[in-house]
Amino acid sequence: MKSKLLVCTALAAALTMSVVFSSGCATRNEEDMNQVIATVDITKSENLESEGLSAYSSAISSEKNILKRDLMASFYNVGYSYVQNGSTYSEVFNMLVDALTSTAVVTQYATLSLIKDKSADNSSFLDEYLSKTTEVEKYEYLLEGETSTNDDGSEGYSRILAARYSLYSSINSSIDSLEQSILDEKDDSSSSDETRSTPGGAGEEKEDYIPLNADGTLDYGIYTGYEGDGYSYLIEDSGAYEDDMLEGSTRTTRRRAYASFVTNLRDNFLISDDDDVRDVLSVSYIQDEYLSQLQQQVINEYYERYQAAQEALIENVEDGVYTFLAARYQSDFTDQQQSNSTYTAFETSMSSLSDTSFILYAPSTDGTDGGTYGYVYNILLPFDAAQNVNIDTSDTSAEYYFMRKDILDDITTTDQRAAWFNGQTDYSFDANEAGLDYYGKDSGRNYLFFEDNLTRTDRYQSLDKYDGRYSYNGAVTENADGSYSLSPNKLDIDQMLDEFTNYVNYVLGTTDSVTITHNDRYDVEKAEDYYELDEDGNADESKIDYSRFVYASGKVDLGYDFANDNTALSSYLTNLFNKDSAAYKALSAVNELQYAYTTDTSVLSQYVGYSVSAFETSYVPEFEYAAQAAVNEGPGSVYVCAADYGWHIIYVTATFPTDGSPVYGDNVQWTEEYVLKEGTFQNLYYNWVKDSTLTDITTNRRSIINQLFGGDATITKYEDTYSDLLALDEE
Repeated sequence: MKSKLLVCTALAAALTMSVVFSSGCATRNEEDMNQVIATVDITKSENLESEGLSAYSSAISSEKNILKRDLMASFYNVGYSYVQNGSTYSEVFNMLVDALTSTAVVTQYATLSLIKDKSADNSSFLDEYLSKTTEVEKYEYLLEGETSTNDDGSEGYSRILAARYSLYSSINSSIDSLEQSILDEKDDSSSSDETRSTPGGAGEEKEDYIPLNADGTLDYGIYTGYEGDGYSYLIEDSGAYEDDMLEGSTRTTRRRAYASFVTNLRDNFLISDDDDVRDVLSVSYIQDEYLSQLQQQVINEYYERYQAAQEALIENVEDGVYTFLAARYQSDFTDQQQSNSTYTAFETSMSSLSDTSFILYAPSTDGTDGGTYGYVYNILLPFDAAQNVNIDTSDTSAEYYFMRKDILDDITTTDQRAAWFNGQTDYSFDANEAGLDYYGKDSGRNYLFFEDNLTRTDRYQSLDKYDGRYSYNGAVTENADGSYSLSPNKLDIDQMLDEFTNYVNYVLGTTDSVTITHNDRYDVEKAEDYYELDEDGNADESKIDYSRFVYASGKVDLGYDFANDNTALSSYLTNLFNKDSAAYKALSAVNELQYAYTTDTSVLSQYVGYSVSAFETSYVPEFEYAAQAAVNEGPGSVYVCAADYGWHIIYVTATFPTDGSPVYGDNVQWTEEYVLKEGTFQNLYYNWVKDSTLTDITTNRRSIINQLFGGDATITKYEDTYSDLLALDEE
């Protein structure tokens, strides 16, 4: 996995808004924008010799001039949001100047460091670098041209193509935003403002993806709708972008959008009247942005080389054991034994569980009246508006519950994913046309969601805890205007449980993994049945028997015997996010059903669902009882209960040991078998430790570079040239 580097430059080419200051615009012009606000030259640092870089100082041929338009571009892309959030203009512009000079220092240092490294294998490397005419040519040479090779001779990762793809896709994205506004003006009836949460990874591109042709060249171009002598930015020349083209886009709407893009840049004095804007890649500002992208790739390569040495510490293996990880785990576990020793502290930590925040220790509940701590998914099937009229959340009488039972019988639910058709973004696609196998195909249901994630796995990330094969439950008709007419199927609670059972079985590849049994105690004959019985067998009207609200319960067979095998729970938790495990498959199936049906949308943002205390909770009592009962039965348990919000279908995703033993067992294995197996606890922990450690190292290294090579000796700021920006607060 490629490391996520902190150092990055905001692409001014991503500008989609026009932010022209209301005051002083008359004096802000192209000449003003080309003023130098700061210079950077690290060859003036006395530390160059100690780093062994002085022999290569000629590579920094002249001072790096930072222009006022660089500052303005940074403001439009980064700083403007700070002003909107309450920072003053002077605070923001001073911060941006510091950031620009800091990045320039790191760029120059990374350049010299890479030249030094590459000169070790090629004594003429510096001379070849200096022979290049332009800065772009120099940096392309430093990055080894359009193709690169790995140490084993195989094709490597081309940083030049990565820089071009980043620039081109950013420009296309900016024009897309403007074009979408034009398309919306033409017809605003095809979508609504309705939204629904989407699973993690939806539409997200893989970090190291670059679209390539068979010959290794970049298969991606900019689409503006213009062509001319020596250039063409038509859709047929855009390569992989053609698959991303907006629905309804025409050459006319694209050219209008590009004209708006150019106008925004021109209004903010980022391009001049001399530029031939029809040839977007010839525009001086865009060329500057390409150079910035190349420089960013130089920084990235330097940091990856620097980090490689640091990774050796984390990945140190002795006798088959990752010793650094084992020691780090033991340290974190000891810390949690102390910090999570009380129930209150542990329940607080439960709310922060994620793949970068691990719970390694849970306090013992032995000898208390408590049960088990855990997490549950909640599929809520609500009362409709007419039924809600009769619901009184303040009434806790048996008579009320008896009346409510009849209303619960009439609840029907429908697929809630209409917003994924007609909302702000259309995520739907015809699965039959895509040639996919999926659930519901035999019933004439043919629409799935997130086609890119499901069918273009080379480019897009997999969906997080979401299988993706549960088709929209209803009839779908695509209208001429691009909208959809939906006729969802109505399901009562039993039909919903059938869907639950059948889909989880489908994802698990079985027919009998799910067992759900109706609870006879739910079928009360009179209101008094809702009361607990006292010692004499009489109804105690002060106590409600919450077992009466459990409609059904059951289990998903995940291959573990939690009742009789004391290692089962730790093994289950270790493999919970291993995509090959039954645990993950069931989790992803139930989570997808949540997205499809629950009206309790807050659970969709939870890592593995709601945390359930072994003691009292803040949930409504019916849900609390059922959730705790389910958690006490272990992962994979299913409970269905009735409450004032409607039906709750509860699925237990994870539980913790109750005897105070380590969550992941007494002997966590830190061998390659576990550490390098995607989705295991050890693998998630390893990636977290590595990323967080390397992020810290990268951040610290940037600071050290600036301490050694920044300062008054190498950085000169010309505050007079941007004093008008600092004074904006006074206008």
